[in-house]
Amino acid sequence: MKAVIITQPGGPEVLQLQERPKPLPAEHEVLIKVAAAAINRPDVAQRKGNYPPPAGAPVDIPGLDIAGTVAVVGSKVTRWKVGDQVCALVSGGGYAEYCTAPEGQCLPVPTNLTMIEAASLPETFFTVWSNVFDRGQLQPGESLLVHGGSSGIGVTAIQLAKALGSTVYTTAGSDEKCTFCEHIGANKAVNYNTQNFKEVLTEATANKGVNVILDMIGGNYTADNLQLLAEDGRLVLINTMKGKDVQVDLSLVMRKRLTITGSTLRNRDVDFKAAIARNLEEKVWPLLASNAIRPVVYETFPAAQAAEAHALMESSKHIGKIVLTF
Repeated sequence: MKAVIITQPGGPEVLQLQERPKPLPAEHEVLIKVAAAAINRPDVAQRKGNYPPPAGAPVDIPGLDIAGTVAVVGSKVTRWKVGDQVCALVSGGGYAEYCTAPEGQCLPVPTNLTMIEAASLPETFFTVWSNVFDRGQLQPGESLLVHGGSSGIGVTAIQLAKALGSTVYTTAGSDEKCTFCEHIGANKAVNYNTQNFKEVLTEATANKGVNVILDMIGGNYTADNLQLLAEDGRLVLINTMKGKDVQVDLSLVMRKRLTITGSTLRNRDVDFKAAIARNLEEKVWPLLASNAIRPVVYETFPAAQAAEAHALMESSKHIGKIVLTF
């Protein structure tokens, strides 16, 4: 099979299309003939040598999101059969013509979506569900602030929280991106390059603050996040793009009874991810089927142009997901 290989740690140019042996599924896995694979920030970090894959995942083939057709089923697989169209969250190896996936981490491709759209779903939807709704315990009628609203995570969190009854605020890096975020459901978007999000949203919430903040920034956002949270608010961290070392006013945490939590998904076990998949199929897939929420794909690239796709990801010019096609 052809696969996109990280030939050495470095810039986008280290990604090259090469021949590799086709993998074989374990007893509880399926082998998927990949039609499309989405690009995510962890892929960029892995390419740079900063995010080693978990044990058992391919070391030099990135890719966490795939969609395609089941080609082979493991001996103990019960749900899927050859020919089924699925999208899946994998621990790596997605940038290839074939990729194995645990059967519990596969979901059916909604009939109203293309393979490219389906490939954009798993990583962001698993991440948002696990962090906003499981860890953050966002409830209908509460408010959510999503930092980086035009990212793949952002467009998913905005649409999903809005569809499930929450007021949604977000930050983005340009007026164009802010307008887009409001178009897909954000009640208010703040351009972080021209406005202070804490000041704008304190006023927008009449000094009440927000109930949950989904933050992938960290660093100097942390103090403002804690001040903006409402009483009993929850700060959920999924990345620290602006730094992991911060000073926190612990007395503020105590006075407002705040919760600071966070997680990474890639190293969690199959049973944990399968439980998220069941929740998504029950509660979110009907929203996709009815077009109440829609995947947002910014641009597609053939697999041979993976370097160009990564360069676009690092430029942050995109809105939504970037997808490779096979």
